[in-house]
Amino acid sequence: MQDNFFLRKRMNTMLFCAIMLVITVIAIIITEYNVIKGFTSIPKAAEWAFNNFYPNEKALKKLPDIATSLVETLLVSVAATTVAAIFALLFAIAGSHTTGVGGIFSWISRSIATLFRNIDVAAWSMILLISFGQNVLTGYFALFFGSFGFLTRAFMESIDEVSNSSVEALRATGASYFSIIFQSVIPSSMPQLLSWILFMVETNIRHATLIGILTGTGIGFLFNLYYKSLNYSSASLVVIFIVITIFLIESVSNYVRKVIL
Repeated sequence: MQDNFFLRKRMNTMLFCAIMLVITVIAIIITEYNVIKGFTSIPKAAEWAFNNFYPNEKALKKLPDIATSLVETLLVSVAATTVAAIFALLFAIAGSHTTGVGGIFSWISRSIATLFRNIDVAAWSMILLISFGQNVLTGYFALFFGSFGFLTRAFMESIDEVSNSSVEALRATGASYFSIIFQSVIPSSMPQLLSWILFMVETNIRHATLIGILTGTGIGFLFNLYYKSLNYSSASLVVIFIVITIFLIESVSNYVRKVIL
């Protein structure tokens, strides 16, 4: 019986791999992609980047503009995440199996979270460009909507996982709904909630670069501007600043997680 189970599982794995291989071959044929040329061009691309894509004295003069745009991107990312986290917590409490009020309200909360979570921030940017145009507000709302959907779902799971037993105990003692929320649910799940918020900040900083290209704002706009004007030295400096910032944010985030978890 057990041998049949593992045999069936192995066959399913092999079937899945075969299907993926067939899809890959079909995609290569349709797109007329030259696999050999693609891999052999990697050394030439690396050589070009080594000879052209590095900061020089001219690029260093752009440091004030790059720093200003980077700070703007960071502030928009953090602001969108923190405000989205507040709304996400409210919807998560309403939609959670542990704390939800049930009925149509829980269904609406979960449906809204699912809708916002399944639309990528890049798609949100293109949708919002029609209404707000190319400005910081468009990027902010794109990050806000994407963060709201993701955090609502993550908060729901955290609340259901951590707070179930304590909520049942408080209900047995006759505690009110708001007492349960503020004395049990939020305190017990706060470390996990903060961890998700930090993760979302990291993610939004990465997304903000792409969104900046679409909305014409922030560090993404500067990179796009320098690259299209063939100012590769300044574009490389932008990339270096983005990478360093992401590493710093991730280091701080990891440290905070170790403290709170």
